[in-house]
Formats: sequence, structure tokens, C-alpha cells
Amino acid sequence: MGNQVRSVFLLGILSVLLVYLGSLFGEGWMLVALIFALGMNAISYFLGDKLILALYRAREISPGEMPELYRIVQNLTQSAGLPMPRLYLIPSASPNAFATGRDPAHASVAVTSGILNILSAEELEGVLAHELSHVKNRDILIATIAATIAGAITFLARMMQWAAYFGGGNDDRRGGNALSLVGLLVFAVLAPIAAMIVQLAISRSREYLADESGAKISGHPEYLASALRRLAAGVSSQPMSRANPSTAHLFIVNPFSARSLLAIFSTHPPIEERIARLERMAGKL
Repeated sequence: MGNQVRSVFLLGILSVLLVYLGSLFGEGWMLVALIFALGMNAISYFLGDKLILALYRAREISPGEMPELYRIVQNLTQSAGLPMPRLYLIPSASPNAFATGRDPAHASVAVTSGILNILSAEELEGVLAHELSHVKNRDILIATIAATIAGAITFLARMMQWAAYFGGGNDDRRGGNALSLVGLLVFAVLAPIAAMIVQLAISRSREYLADESGAKISGHPEYLASALRRLAAGVSSQPMSRANPSTAHLFIVNPFSARSLLAIFSTHPPIEERIARLERMAGKL
């Protein structure tokens, strides 16, 4: 199953879960939950890039300041058919990078000072191609849609918990066959957890897709594979001290650690699997 298809499938699961939860309360409550989640995530979608760049104290860099970085990005954007993004430098020794922006016309790519110190020009090209693929694939939009649905599910689940505390579900709507009080509470607890797991799975799927499409843009999957090895070692020895867990999914590798203790709750696929996929691509080329 391709990563694009997998993302659509996972979004479908979130939608089905939302509709089912809404059916327990009625369409009115589902609409309230959607409006609430849309409002919160609309702010993130339109202003999130500025907030995230400010959070990491990123400053915009000019072509004259880092001509080699600009040259690499310009070549890649031409290959990908993308407009030139704004480039930012994050003052952190931890090696990492991310892309943000609601569409290709409003995209920004940020790199840490640490990543510039440890990667070769070819490895940096692989990383930047990956980040530009996130822009090309509109992954910020996909993540916002997933967050909106997951947020609505969490809102309804909290309402379900209150309904359970005060007497259970909507017996009239369910024809007298409402969930038991215990079952209602269990479902209210598990629903947001399930939504979070699916949302994280979408994030991992988009990372695989960005690896694949980024390798195609650069024409050298081995560049990114080599970069990921260095980044895994670099982040393990020097995690990003100012990293915020809510933005961890944006980075090319998890800013806290390249390895995850619980893969199901990780925003990123295992580094070893990503490298193996890229090496298979390089072998085919």
C-alpha cells in the first residue's frame, strides 16, 4: 500500500470514529466539536509557521550569508517545480531541520547550525530535498486535517465522559440500547488514544513519503540515507534542549532522540527502516 493511499485510509479511520462518536450524541454535538477543532487548527494552519519559527528563535538568512545553502535549495526547487522558500537558521548545536508553511507559496525551511556542521554538501542536499517534499506534498495541510478530526474526537470523548458521569448515553437515540456506564467510560478513554495513534501513524506515513519523493527530487537516495545515519548519532548525543513535544513531528528526525521507546507513539518511523528503504531505492537506481 503506497504512503499516499495509507494516509487517506488512516484519515478515513479518524473520520469513521468521529462520525460514530457523533452518532452517540447527535449531529449537533458533532458539529460543535468540528467547529471547535477547526477554529483551533485554523490558527495553527495560518499562523503556525511564524509561531514555530519564533519558538526556536530562527532567523531568516540571506543568499549572501549562506550562498552554498541557497544554491542547493535553488537547484532542488527547480527540479521539484517549487517556488523558492524562505530559509532560516536555528541557533542549536543539535543537528536537525524542518519545513513549515501552509502551501508552497508560503513555505519556510529551517536548519540548525548543528546540521550545517556535521553534514557534507551531498548529505545536506538529501535533507533539504526531504523537507521540500513535505512542502510539495502539502503535508502541513494533511497534518492539520488529521489534527482537526482528532481534536473533534477528543472533544466528543470528553463530553461522553461527562455524560457517563451523569447517567449514560442518549437512550432515546440508541433505542434503549445505549452503552453501559462502564463501557461508555472505557470507550471515552480509548477513543482519543486511538485517534492519537492514528494521527501519529499518518505522521510516520508522511515521513516515508517525504523520504521517497525527496530521494527522487535529488536523484540520490544514498545522500539522505547517509545523512540520516549522521543525524541519528548527532541527536542521540546532543538532543535539542529547547524542543517542544507538540512540534517534534516537524523535524526530519525526532529532536529528543533518534530512537523511540514505544514506536506506536512515535512521530517518526524507525531510522533503520528509513535508511533501509532508501538503500533499496539506491540499489534499484
